Amino acid sequence: MELLDKDLLSLQETRTLISKAKKAHDIYKTFSQSKVDSIVKAVAEAAEKEAVRLAKMAHEETGFGIWQDKVVKNTFASRVVYESIKDLKTVGIIKENDADKYFEVGVSLGVIAALIPSTNPTSTTIYKTLISLKSGNAVVISAHPNAKGCIIETTKVLSDAATKAGAPEGLIGVTTMPSLGATTELMKHNDTALILATGGEAMVKAAYSSGTPAIGVGPGNGPSFIDKSADVKLAVKRILASKTFDNGVICASEQSIVVESCMKEAVKEELIKQGAYFLNEVESKKLGKFILRANGTMNPQIVGKSVESLAKMSGLNVKEGSRVLISEETTVGKNNPYSREKLTPILAFYTVDNLESAIKLCIEILMNEGKGHTSTLHTEDKEVIKAFALRMPVARLLINTSGTFGGLGATTNLIPALTLGCGAIGGSSTSDNIGPLNLLNIKRVAFGVKEQEEITGNITSEVSSTETSMSKDQLELIIRKVVEQLSALS
Repeated sequence: MELLDKDLLSLQETRTLISKAKKAHDIYKTFSQSKVDSIVKAVAEAAEKEAVRLAKMAHEETGFGIWQDKVVKNTFASRVVYESIKDLKTVGIIKENDADKYFEVGVSLGVIAALIPSTNPTSTTIYKTLISLKSGNAVVISAHPNAKGCIIETTKVLSDAATKAGAPEGLIGVTTMPSLGATTELMKHNDTALILATGGEAMVKAAYSSGTPAIGVGPGNGPSFIDKSADVKLAVKRILASKTFDNGVICASEQSIVVESCMKEAVKEELIKQGAYFLNEVESKKLGKFILRANGTMNPQIVGKSVESLAKMSGLNVKEGSRVLISEETTVGKNNPYSREKLTPILAFYTVDNLESAIKLCIEILMNEGKGHTSTLHTEDKEVIKAFALRMPVARLLINTSGTFGGLGATTNLIPALTLGCGAIGGSSTSDNIGPLNLLNIKRVAFGVKEQEEITGNITSEVSSTETSMSKDQLELIIRKVVEQLSALS
């Protein structure tokens, strides 16, 4: 009987996928912009066509979220992302500036290692594949073990469409036997050009520690401040719609609501009217025990669960039809689960005395977790917007819109994306919403506009002038001393 080591098989599979992807890229990088675009279009159309089936697969396999909302995410990742990138120049000369006498050439990187989270498995696979292909790269999908079935099927849909449209075999690959060793091999392999990492903090750190260039994004923990100038009803509608979408699994969704004391009752009343359930102290403690694990990380059992499931899990008897559970809090810290990221319909509610206190509290929440990611602000006061813009440690400050769809670039004019950079403060290599141009090397071809002598001559002249000036001063000082000495002798 032949015994096979699954870990060794997963390593071999990963190496084979990378080898095939590299060979495919060697062919693909010679394709024209129009040929690349035709392949990207075919892949996007195939993904959109299967949006419903893949959404149901993701929900059934992971148990996270709401399948109907996953259809929206799959459609966003295919149709909306495609529409935003279809006209981008990514092959050959991508920009010409005759006035300043330079032009830019797009150079694909090679093989992209795309790490996929279990929270948004099919949509992230579609999105990362599209932006990788648009930028002229091959891609190897690293499937999350808890969502490998739907990720593998999504990749098959994309790969089949690409091949039919003329892409070389192996341009899109996926690990069918995911393991820690396989992911490590994919990240550290010499033929991996870039890691595109979306997932847990540990995984993102591993990507940056691999020795391979990486774009990774960590957790979100966005506070939402409702200013006294805001339309409260509209602000609450946006926040609850965002937090309940796919049961809160998108990291840009709101995690806390912050209000001034003068607004507290009005906001609470509107939240309750729109379906929020405020927990009492006993209920908050019961639910709080399920938010974090002993090691201080989010409990996966709560991720993407409905209010009904959360209540049942923690032994709560909440009002039927409640959309979100809210706990009133006064502290922020690693040990306060409500002040952390909660990828589920749970919100913290904070009350402060004034605007300055609100700004400081929002900063404290973000620095506790989620720094660099996203924050939302509901206001009609431009000075309040400026105050937050200057001080919030985030890459995205979203005004009068939802965290989920605003951050993804659906209800804002940000680049439509499912990977949101957090900047250096958040441990990320960029603060961008990641698009095809982040997966390119850009070669600059610059023409000379001055002769070297024009630069060196001016500087030499300035130096000489300075030296001459100094010599005169020194001479005058000597003459003065001589005159003083002669006067003393007379």
